[in-house]
Amino acid sequence: MVDLSSERLHATAVAVDGVAVLIEGPSGAGKSDLALRLIDRGAVLISDDQTVLVRAGRVLHARAPAEIAGRIEVRGIGIVAMPHVADVPVRLLVRIGGGPVERMPDREIRRVAGIEVPQMHIEAFHASAPIKVEMVLRGAEVLA
Repeated sequence: MVDLSSERLHATAVAVDGVAVLIEGPSGAGKSDLALRLIDRGAVLISDDQTVLVRAGRVLHARAPAEIAGRIEVRGIGIVAMPHVADVPVRLLVRIGGGPVERMPDREIRRVAGIEVPQMHIEAFHASAPIKVEMVLRGAEVLA
């Protein structure tokens, strides 16, 4: 029997190299903006602003709620249709908009729908934000 449970997060999600990145933060913090910059670098939209997370065994998958699938809000333009994917295994949760980011942060883990997910904090509007997300996903060696 497969263990299924789900949770809905106020988060935007994109697929980078076949794994999901959840971008979580308050309204206006830059979730969609960071997602657009990752998409410009080759990521694919999963969901904007609300993401359904489904646990199947020990794997957490991200998908869009049906009513918003394939849509992203682009501030200053409106709702835009965009190619999207679903049921992508979650690899990273990115927290934005929570204040200053530490220079040398400790590794963090967050439990979502009963699954441990690595978490990082970044400033969404910094030019380097999408590159930092990709570095963490690709396992950049941290020396200190």
